[in-house]
Amino acid sequence: QVQLVESGGGLVQPGGSLTLSCAASGISFSIYDMGWYRQAPGKQRELVATITHDGRPNYADSLKGRFTISRDNAKNTVYLHMSSLKPEDTAVYYCNAKWRLAFWGQGTQVTVSS
Repeated sequence: QVQLVESGGGLVQPGGSLTLSCAASGISFSIYDMGWYRQAPGKQRELVATITHDGRPNYADSLKGRFTISRDNAKNTVYLHMSSLKPEDTAVYYCNAKWRLAFWGQGTQVTVSS
């Protein structure tokens, strides 16, 4: 059974930083491209960042320079480090694993507010 479990969300003040983690099980993690997406209230889910199975990152243009995606294949985990957070970054953040099929985690809430 495939499981993607996100953690690390929470409440953070504007300008702060947060690192999300996504632990994968039930897949051969090292062959999967991994990604983070987010969905704000009333909006469609959107791409945040992806990282290929061999470590090449890709970012939404609007988030370049503030967000960093990384992966640890030994730990079957993908990370998203977010800095200089803004209220508009408030959303549920979802982990995605993609190879021949795509899998999603349950999401973790990130709220940026003073």
